[in-house]
Formats: sequence, structure tokens, C-alpha cells
Amino acid sequence: MSIRTRYMDAPHKDRHDFSNLRRIVPFLWDYKGRVLAALALLVMAKVATVGVPLILKEIVDVLGTNDLPLVLPVTLLLGYGALRLLNVLFSELRDTVFARVRYHAMRNLSKEVLNHLYSLSLQFHLERRTGGISRDLERGTRAVSSIMNYLVFNIIPTAAEFALVAFLLLGDYAIQFSIVTFTTVIIYISFTLFLTNWRMHIRHRMNRLDSKANAMAVDGLINFETVKYFNNDAYEINRYDNTLDEWEDCAVKSQTSMSLLNFGQGSIIAIGVTIMMYYATQGVVDGTMSIGDLVLVNALMLQLFIPLNFLGIIYRSMMHSLADIDLMFELLDKKGNVADKDSASPLEVNQGIVRFDHVDFGYHADRQILHQVSFEIPAGKKLAVVGPSGAGKSTLSRLLFRFYDVDKGCVSIDGQSVNEVTQESLRKAVGIVPQDTVLFNESIYHNIIYARPDATEEEVFEASRMANIHDFISHLPDGYDTVVGERGLKLSGGEKQRVAIARIILKNPKILVFDEATSSLDSHSEQIILSSLAEVAQQRTTLVIAHRLSTIADADIILVLEDGRVKEQGNHQELLAEKGVYYSLWNIQQQEKTEF
Repeated sequence: MSIRTRYMDAPHKDRHDFSNLRRIVPFLWDYKGRVLAALALLVMAKVATVGVPLILKEIVDVLGTNDLPLVLPVTLLLGYGALRLLNVLFSELRDTVFARVRYHAMRNLSKEVLNHLYSLSLQFHLERRTGGISRDLERGTRAVSSIMNYLVFNIIPTAAEFALVAFLLLGDYAIQFSIVTFTTVIIYISFTLFLTNWRMHIRHRMNRLDSKANAMAVDGLINFETVKYFNNDAYEINRYDNTLDEWEDCAVKSQTSMSLLNFGQGSIIAIGVTIMMYYATQGVVDGTMSIGDLVLVNALMLQLFIPLNFLGIIYRSMMHSLADIDLMFELLDKKGNVADKDSASPLEVNQGIVRFDHVDFGYHADRQILHQVSFEIPAGKKLAVVGPSGAGKSTLSRLLFRFYDVDKGCVSIDGQSVNEVTQESLRKAVGIVPQDTVLFNESIYHNIIYARPDATEEEVFEASRMANIHDFISHLPDGYDTVVGERGLKLSGGEKQRVAIARIILKNPKILVFDEATSSLDSHSEQIILSSLAEVAQQRTTLVIAHRLSTIADADIILVLEDGRVKEQGNHQELLAEKGVYYSLWNIQQQEKTEF
């Protein structure tokens, strides 16, 4: 059996339906006055509903007497019409009153889930499938709305109506009517619960396959260029279709078992109503019941069993919604690997001294990246980190931002461990231009001002000028309103990087990190940007991660990292004099430059 098959066939974990329902309640209780008003209107609507057969009984009995009335029972007819009107009025008022509760709960729950996703660590987001999570979130939010509808508009009203019918039967009619009613309802509910719960594993598998197919589609479209580079349109569509083929089989099984459930429910209701009508007819024959009583019992049974029949559908839908919402609450229950301590305080940056002290770190327990790394960036100085790919250079910036916690040692700013301060204050003080710049599918202006939303338009333009991109943007047909496309694909690598540089200039942090910040630029643009970055970095502590040694020759300190260990440390001239790793790298790059 393949890994994929084993994964997809794995049973879903035990759900916590009642626990999840309790977790929804606080979102409803923000408008508890409206909730209570909606419940009161619900009860009044059901009282009016049950009152209709009672009026109908009186009308039939009056018309069924030997002495026919000289006039129609106008009062009873008006009462009949008034009760039907009140039922509709109270039901619509209930819907109107509850609308604010329902949509407010959906809004707050959606916001909480998104807020929680932002609070999770980078490791979670590197491992997640965006399409699958977005589908789980969409289905979960929609399921909350459905569950509230089922509870307030179907389940509770049906329960209230059943209670009123039971009260009337127990109070005015022979015990067998109540016995048949209760027995039918119990058998119906038991059958529905048993068969629906048996079907739920099919729904779980359908959900997993649906999320998997959606994740495949989104992932392929996000990497559209890669798909086209390798001419893999058919491959991606085939993977997508194979997953949907499994989903289709599950959907057919789900529909078949639903038909069996519907037939069983209909049979139980038909048998129950038939037995009730037999007793009612026998009562009329025996003279213990009037024609009006027979009509009343029949109307009550139809009035009760019609919504009860829909209750079966509602229960199945609610179970499906609970399956959907369970996936959303799984997201809410995920814990991030990095979290603020209860005692965490805001970071106070005075000088901006960055220190790594005997740091050990690995993304996985069996693969250590950094080994006893120690260095210090003095206030206002520039430290450059160089070394071969995979040496752990970019890992340093991730630890400085506290996207991960170190395994051993300490990362500190002005003597304050990054583990002891709030992540918000830490990331406010540190700015980065990453090697792989990812932009929002919004305007260029939005992507730049994102660094500081309260910035003025002129500040945005000035930051763009310093990043040597203002003229380019100004000559675009839509200027700063140009939408950059998914992940910035409408811009070249150099243009994206200059937008990122403009963004960090606008942020104006006290500590700067440049992770291969000029790697996508041509030589001419690189020199202009390096000049701008040098101006921005003045009087700021700067960590530069570089591949081209020529871009960091002016650094105050150069750190040579190899296999996660600090091999050499010093300035450019000192490291060349040592004739070690840095010396070798410098000569290789100079030779490549000459040959080119």
C-alpha cells in the first residue's frame, strides 16, 4: 500500500462534537439579548402552530353536530386565520432578530481562526498546504452558520412542538396515543442516529479528499511557471483528477446510504401515523372521540412528523457540519512552537547590540544546522556572514526574528534575550530584505506602504527613490496602482527586490538584515542600491548575509560560516591575510569575475 493510500485511509481522530458546540456558544453570547428574544419568539410561533389544530377541531365539531349552526363559526375561523398569521409573523421576527447574532458569530470566529493562524510558528506555515487550510476554514465558517440555523430554526422548534403535542395528548387522550407517539419518535431518532453515524466515515474521507484536491489545484496554480517549464499540465490535471475520482466514489456511497436512510425514516413515520389513525378511528366508532378529535390527532401527527422527517435531514446535515467544523477547530487547537512567555516584556532598543552566544540549532532533531555559533554585532556596525550554501547563513536571520527558538545558547539584543521579549516588539525593531522577495497580489503602493501603513504618500515616494525604483514605477501605465500579480510574478526579480528595499527603508527599523539583498540585480543597479543601503544602514546595527564577497568588503566584521560553525572572523583585510576559507572564496569569485 502506498504512503498516499495509507494516509488517506487513516481513520479520523475522535471528534468532540459536544465540546465544539460549547465552543460556539461564547460567539453567540455577545448578543445574548437577541438570543433570548429569538427563543421567546420561537416558543410563541410554536404555540400558535399547535393552536391551529385545536381551533380546527372546534370548527369540525361545531359543523358536525346534528343541529347545524345558522351562521358559520366566524370567531373560530378568525382565530384559525389569526394563529396561522401569528405563526408566520413570529417565525419571521425570530429570523430577523437572530440574523445579527448569526453573522456576528461567523465574523468573530473567522477573525479568531485567522488571528490564530498568524500566531502559529513559521514551521507550521512551511509545512501547511494553503489550499487545504483555506478550504477547511471556508467549510468550517459555513458550518458554524449552518449549525446555528439548524439549532435555532429546526431542532429547538421541533423539540418545543413535540413537547406541546405530548402535553396535549397526555392531558386529553388515552395513553396509547402517547405511547405510540413516543415510541415512534424514539425508534425514528435511534435509527437516524445509528445509520447517520455509520455513514460519517464516508463524509470524513470525502472532506480529506476534497481538501487534498483543492490543495493540489492551488499549489499548481501558484507554481504556474514551474508547471509550464516542465510541460506538466497533464501531470497536474491527472493528479487532481485521480483524487477527484476517489472523491466521486465516496460521494456515490454517501448518496446511496442516504437513500437507505430516507426510506427507513419514511417507513417508521408511515407505520406510526397509521397506528395513531387506527386508534383515533376506533375511538370515533366507540363514541369516546368526536370527528374533531380524529381531525385533531391526525393534524397533530402530521404537524409533528413532517418537521421530524426534515429533522432527519437536518441531523445528517448537522453531523456533516460538525465534521467540517471539527477540522477548523483542529486549526484553533494547534500550538505554535514559538510563543511569548507570560512574563515577556517589550524589547527596548537603545544601542542595538546583537549577540549570538554559543547557539546550537536544528530544524529537526536529527539534523543540526548551527554548532556553538558565537558573535557580536556592535551598535551601529555592519557584520557580514559569508559561506557556502547550506552553511546556515539564513538561519541566523530566522533566529534573530525568533521564527524558531534556539536549542541551546542565547540570541540577545542589548542584553535582552529574544525569548524573553514580545515577538511584536522584536519584529518592530528588526527589518529584513529577504533573498526571495514575495509580494502581495496588490498594488505596488500597497506593497511598499505595508511596512508602515500610517506613512505619507511623499514618504513612500522618497523610499522608492532611495531604492532606485521610483522612476520605473512612475513610467508604468498605472504607476503606483500597478497590481504586481500572485507573489509579484508581474515584476522581475530585481524589481521585486527593489520594492522590498523601498519597503524596509520606509519601515526604518533600528536593526537591519539584508539576506542576499542584491542577488537579483545587475551590476549597475547593484552599485546604486548598495550606495542607498549604505546610507540607510548608517548608525544602525546591520547583519548582511551575502554570497558575492565584493558587496561586503566594507563590512566592519566578516563572519565565515561553514557546516554551521564559525570558521573565521575579522575584517576584509584581516581575513585575506589569514589565507584561509575567506581567502579561497575571494580568489575564486575574482577569477570568475575576470573570466566573465
